[in-house]
Amino acid sequence: MKNKFGCSRQESGQTHAPVKKSLGGKSRYVSNKFIPPVKSNSQEEGFQRRGNNSQEFEDGEVDERLKMIDPKMVELIKSEIMDCGAKIDWEDIAGLHVAKTTIQEIVVWPMLRPDIFTGLRRPPKGILLFGPPGTGKTLIGKCIASQSSSTFFSISASSLTSKWIGDGEKMVRALFAVARCHQPAVVFIDEIDSLLSQRSESEHESSRRIKTEFLVQLDGASTGEEDRILIIGATNRPQELDEAARRRLVKRLYIPLPDNEARKQLVTNLMRSERNDLIESQIEEIAELTDGYSGADMKNLCQEACLGPIRSIAASQMFQISADSVRPVNIEDFKSALRRVRSSVSTKDLEIYKMWDQQYGSGGAPL
Repeated sequence: MKNKFGCSRQESGQTHAPVKKSLGGKSRYVSNKFIPPVKSNSQEEGFQRRGNNSQEFEDGEVDERLKMIDPKMVELIKSEIMDCGAKIDWEDIAGLHVAKTTIQEIVVWPMLRPDIFTGLRRPPKGILLFGPPGTGKTLIGKCIASQSSSTFFSISASSLTSKWIGDGEKMVRALFAVARCHQPAVVFIDEIDSLLSQRSESEHESSRRIKTEFLVQLDGASTGEEDRILIIGATNRPQELDEAARRRLVKRLYIPLPDNEARKQLVTNLMRSERNDLIESQIEEIAELTDGYSGADMKNLCQEACLGPIRSIAASQMFQISADSVRPVNIEDFKSALRRVRSSVSTKDLEIYKMWDQQYGSGGAPL
């Protein structure tokens, strides 16, 4: 499937090599905090990559939307923030059936069929994904971009307020300008609470300017009839969001901890590529024993269990034993791992999320 990632007058099909991801910080969240299922066959195909610099040029002229933007900023965004990762399917996200259904109805379908979703059916331009860490908010953002054939931009808000002090507002302006040249686009802002926190007298002037610029750009994306840009904010601390930002992120979806069925799916998917002797009843037992674990916790648990067979090898045999001779992972390895890997989310924090969802959330109910 070819995605139109260029400006409105030009289409590109060139494929690029994987890009760096140092600025967005997304690799930290996808790789270390939540990688629920292993890749399905559909993920072996990458996104249709964006074209080269000619997307911003036609007949040697710079696109009007980029004429006032520093070219170095544009290149930085294209190399470090614009993501061309593997295709993500909904089946690759364990559980979260209500949230996934809601997102498909209010975001993905309208982006794929803008001719049908007009007027009051128009999709929201800003949504907030909130909940405990390690529950897959970043993966959901990537899946939205993948399923709607959109360009995915991912940046950690903390990097704007720390790494780019003095240039943060310029980066925000450039980010949205480039996104307009690569519509339809999904702009994913991780740790958005650190960017759009509640105002205070002690707030640094540079942070205030970044916040103001972001709200201006968010308003522009929301009011532009022709713009097909979706802003997704992700946070573990929704209660710290500024009221003005909360109003603009009109759909606020709670991404909870995986339920029993989702935890079973996580164990099954994560252990699929590992030699193991687990049977269905044992996987169910693991799911029962991990109530309150996040997706990231489940990944850590499986990693710890996979070390069980290694620990059973005598030190004198470690460098002589063949890989095929290492025994499969079994239920005892998981029981041992459960003594080392605990839930990272407190009951108190869960209550805060539930209360905030009741007060400000969109309920997570399908349309």
